[in-house]
Amino acid sequence: MTGRALQAIAEADAIVGYSTYVKLIEDLIEGKDVRASGMRKEIDRACLAVDLALEGKAVVVVSSGDPGVYGMAGVVLEAVQQREAQGKVAVEVIPGVTSATAAAAVLGAPLMHDFAVISLSDLLTPWDLIRRRVESAAAGDFIITLYNPKSTKRVHQIEEVRQLLLQHRSPETPVGIVRNARREGEERVLTTLGEFLEHPIDMFTVLVIGNSQTYIRDGWMITPRGYRW
Repeated sequence: MTGRALQAIAEADAIVGYSTYVKLIEDLIEGKDVRASGMRKEIDRACLAVDLALEGKAVVVVSSGDPGVYGMAGVVLEAVQQREAQGKVAVEVIPGVTSATAAAAVLGAPLMHDFAVISLSDLLTPWDLIRRRVESAAAGDFIITLYNPKSTKRVHQIEEVRQLLLQHRSPETPVGIVRNARREGEERVLTTLGEFLEHPIDMFTVLVIGNSQTYIRDGWMITPRGYRW
């Protein structure tokens, strides 16, 4: 969490967020008006935050990672428009540390060249479109970071993605698996495209698929930037 995010939480009257993320900051929000809710309530949370702000409260909407990367920034700005609150409430999007960059730091330096971030969740995006994005990134030799790779109900997507990637990359391509990046219970595995499905993967996991130049050495996953030694 950044210093500005800590400051905003300290100055807030009300905290709005997904229950799981709110629990992660329980020690920071004691005594505040906390409004937590479950999954698929993003629009409700955004509208509640705007309504509380219209009442004159300083409100923090909690996201994990960066609020502008699969987070709440977009839906909050849309809620401001829907509530016709432009000019009535001031909105600040506070950048954070994304799961992609946090996981990369755990693995070493795998994102040192062009990379794509793709979520495999098809709740809001059609699966056919996700497949096309994976294929395009693989064909372009992008390093690929996968969010939401697998859940208890979504198990086939990651298997399909592996088959798509193998059409463009060697089975020996390095893959980094990071669970709970920079949180309690952090775990990491360095493996290959051919073998990564043999390891546990869930919604708390981020996968980093190397490009054609990525290698593993001395326990670090590295993608060369192109410097000549």
